Amino acid sequence: MATPSDSTPFDSLADYIALPRVEALALSRDGQTAVLTVAALKKDGTGYERALWAVAADGGGAPRRLTRSAKGEAGAAFTASGDILFVSARPDSEGDADDESGQLWLLPAAGGEARPVTRLAGGVDGIAATAEAADRLVISASLLPGADTLESEASLRAKRKEKKVSAILHDTYPVRFWDHDLGPAEPHLLAIDVDALEDTIAAAVAEAAAAEDEQKTEAASGADASAPAAEEKPYPATLPRPRDLTPKPGRSADHADAALTPDGTTLIASIEHREQRAGRQVLVAIDAATGERTTLFDEVDVDYEMPAVSHDGTRIAYLRTVKSTPAAPTDYEVWVADVDGSGARRIAEEWDHWASSFVFAADDAALIATADHDGRGPVFRLPLEGGAPERLTEDDFAYSHVLVDRTTGDLVALRSSWVVPPHPVRISVDGTVTPLATPATTPRAPGSMTDVDTTTEDGARVRGWLLLPDGASAEAPAPLLLWIHGGPLNSWNAWSWRWAPLLAVARGYAVLLPDPALSTGYGLDFIARGWNSWGHKPYTDLLAITDAVEARDDIDQTRTAALGGSFGGYMANWVAGHTDRFRAIVTHASLWALDQFAGTTDSSEYWQRIFTPEAMAEHSPHQFVRDIRTPLLVVHGDKDYRVPIGEGLRLWSELAEHHADADGRMPHRFLYFPDENHWVLKPQHAVIWYETVFAFLAEHLRGEEFQRPELLG
Repeated sequence: MATPSDSTPFDSLADYIALPRVEALALSRDGQTAVLTVAALKKDGTGYERALWAVAADGGGAPRRLTRSAKGEAGAAFTASGDILFVSARPDSEGDADDESGQLWLLPAAGGEARPVTRLAGGVDGIAATAEAADRLVISASLLPGADTLESEASLRAKRKEKKVSAILHDTYPVRFWDHDLGPAEPHLLAIDVDALEDTIAAAVAEAAAAEDEQKTEAASGADASAPAAEEKPYPATLPRPRDLTPKPGRSADHADAALTPDGTTLIASIEHREQRAGRQVLVAIDAATGERTTLFDEVDVDYEMPAVSHDGTRIAYLRTVKSTPAAPTDYEVWVADVDGSGARRIAEEWDHWASSFVFAADDAALIATADHDGRGPVFRLPLEGGAPERLTEDDFAYSHVLVDRTTGDLVALRSSWVVPPHPVRISVDGTVTPLATPATTPRAPGSMTDVDTTTEDGARVRGWLLLPDGASAEAPAPLLLWIHGGPLNSWNAWSWRWAPLLAVARGYAVLLPDPALSTGYGLDFIARGWNSWGHKPYTDLLAITDAVEARDDIDQTRTAALGGSFGGYMANWVAGHTDRFRAIVTHASLWALDQFAGTTDSSEYWQRIFTPEAMAEHSPHQFVRDIRTPLLVVHGDKDYRVPIGEGLRLWSELAEHHADADGRMPHRFLYFPDENHWVLKPQHAVIWYETVFAFLAEHLRGEEFQRPELLG
């Protein structure tokens, strides 16, 4: 038990959820200022408020808060003039009082209050791209398909709201994604020229006069002034009018990636070409002034994604991926081409990694990329004109949000590990990493983290992280929790606020975070070991590395449990049906019956494409329900559309069918969240999740009486 002098925020769930969180990073064009999006717990503890903070990008100074509103701010980006853009649902004094939609706002570099840039009836979904040398940007916004102007779209939304209509008519698949229904609105990419923002008294007076003239005309015609306006309300003349670059998009821009050329004239976008139940991502060039579109790359069964534009505007980089089949996973190929699509060629062909992001280096001679690598997430330099990729960071961290300082060639990024939450850093050209100031100071972590591995029967090296509590020794061995990651194309290499092993470490548990077959960062062959065969090598890899860790004298092999979510939940179910070596198993948002899951998930075509029917049947955990001997804690959210609630319901039903006693009682439990999705995001629910999980583990690993969380009634 921690004493007050050595306690950490991980000893208390209330303290843990109150830790501020750095979520995103933006860098000014001159490289002097980094802007952080920081989430802080609301006073009532039921959500997080986000604000923008400025810090010096050279590692000096102190954080300075830029925004403060009840609705919060996110999605920060810089214009070429140095102004800061962000999306917020904060009140607009000239908009509708009851408008709750997020709009685009601009915070002037010269100082002063933030001002709105858009007033779209359905709000702004996010900033898709900004131009490096022009005050032009592209936003993503959802518009109703039955309208052909911004004014008619606003009118149509008002009618649906007035009549309380929520019905949606679909003519394509899918109908929902992750945790929300798709439609009736469709995502569009809209161009905005920020320098057309007319924030002058004269412009405001002119707009007010136009509105007054409209009211006089209605009065003269005998219209009832109290009735809804017969005419559509004009889009504000004081705001730059968004130009639709993707008219009549259908669902093609649901997962669009985009980048603007430095002069803002051309948008390079990855959009979807629909085909039956799925589609392929194609790369297009769109004239940002006229909307004229040119297809650059489009192949059947190939996806083109993650476009980036060089600083001189002459070249593009992108990811090319042949769609996988049951036969084998396919590689993520990094390609470059001229901005018009000519001269396309693959780079870093021998680099056996999957790039998770990339941007052009300051001199445009290389790409700066991130990728999973041996349980870390380093930064790499990929030369465009030959030469081997170079690893720029050598530490135990995973990097994200990597941005280039064009004035020095240095990089600014966020990094994290399993003992350090995301925080901003500067990476110099020689690889030196300097932490930047942050309002979210790093909490002290309990215990220690060490690299562990083993060699399996087929000669493969399987590794992971082992987190040990303070005091674990041969005299006082720690009970072990096997945590199985989701994905399955994933790696335990970066901090997670949802699955926080330090909370278990603070309670005396050792936590094993392994990367079995199918994990990324170990090459394509390592992934292929578990392809179309989830219950074989991934399962035996997990048992092998668990065996190796249990052989340590500071681990109590008689007190072990397994936990997993999503694919990790699938594997927890598989483990439950194939061994009784664990005293307890937690299965969260888990796949149970693969035939049912494949047709009800939000992307059925993918799951049915990567499995043969025979493998799907052979590797379905529900086939082994009769063999389960270990108590299960089943956890599921009703708004989970990736692994629908039917998986949890069927699992619970079949556990009762085969394992309930005459009174219907079971050693298993089912924790259900009616309004959570694939994750448990609300802080008060996260607390209940951890309270229930730790009570379940204490019951079965420590012999304690189950303590029902108070708020479960």
